[in-house]
Amino acid sequence: MQSPVFRARGISKVYRVGDVLVTALSRVDLDLHAGELLVLLGPSGSGKSTLLNILGGLDLPSEGNVRFLDHDLSSADDPALTRFRREHVGFVFQFYNLIPSLTARENVALVTEIASRPMPPEEALDRVGLGDRLDHFPSQMSGGEQQRVAIARAVAKRPDVLLCDEPTGALDCETGKRVLEVLARANQDLGTTTAIITHNAAIAAMADRVVRMRSGAIVEEVRNSVRVPASSLEW
Repeated sequence: MQSPVFRARGISKVYRVGDVLVTALSRVDLDLHAGELLVLLGPSGSGKSTLLNILGGLDLPSEGNVRFLDHDLSSADDPALTRFRREHVGFVFQFYNLIPSLTARENVALVTEIASRPMPPEEALDRVGLGDRLDHFPSQMSGGEQQRVAIARAVAKRPDVLLCDEPTGALDCETGKRVLEVLARANQDLGTTTAIITHNAAIAAMADRVVRMRSGAIVEEVRNSVRVPASSLEW
């Protein structure tokens, strides 16, 4: 297998809450490979979001080392992490974080205006099936449509990595499947390394590899021989 784009070794994260130390991650080792679709699966509090935030340069580990290609993220300062996020990473969260006063096109353009090699907002929205909703505001869209705008915003910068934190958590089953289809298509068409964190075990079947977490540690890794289309998932 080719060299990983992400290589995390011995990653731990400890937070102080008053006089109490809370361990969110405990000596996690993880590789992510170019073009891979990875699902991080586990219950709330298992450390999934903390790990994703460290991979995305939103947080630093308390100990351990994480590298993205030639970037040492574990020792980077704030300006370096900002450049890393801007140049390499697209984020999709459970809540869409759209600006209500801007149209779909304008929400996507916020990212394309600062990206080095963006696709036009119209193309990004067309990729997620919203080419006819360019000038609609978030209040004029369903939850699933708003999430697809958020995905268009993330992929419009042509990121090397797409990190998705519970992207279907606020959606019903059928809408969630449509959103997952969009993510799988971005992974396949653009070759974007994609990590999806979820507590929904059904989503695991669409991945190349599934990493199960519990209590801040990885407890199992499974490689799927076949990726199940999102539309066929047993929710």
